Amino acid sequence: MKIKITIPTERIHNPIISESIVETGILINIMVANIDSTYGELIADVNDSRFDKIKKALESRGAIVSILDRPIHRDEEECIECGACISVCPMNVYSFDSSWSIQVDEKKCIQCGVCIKMCPHGALKLGE
Repeated sequence: MKIKITIPTERIHNPIISESIVETGILINIMVANIDSTYGELIADVNDSRFDKIKKALESRGAIVSILDRPIHRDEEECIECGACISVCPMNVYSFDSSWSIQVDEKKCIQCGVCIKMCPHGALKLGE
């Protein structure tokens, strides 16, 4: 299952992820990470049966953990098919077909939100 791990400012200098992995023995696959000196946000994949245990470990260290279970939605009426989403998506969710129309492969989406921020017409939303 895909999860989002948010590390708040007051915890950013603590090794929250590594301590949780060592404590639980649960491996997580980090797909996208945006971390700086003030804030951290990671999108990761974890085995469904191990989620509760890793969530407990992460949250006990101050992280905020949420399940990402709603795919991206593209409003076809609002989309102008400019391709901004194609250029920024780290998972290649978007592509042009042979007629230069945007195609969306929702199964690839990790819900990082980069495309939503880049869309000049607000045609992309999470889980709607």
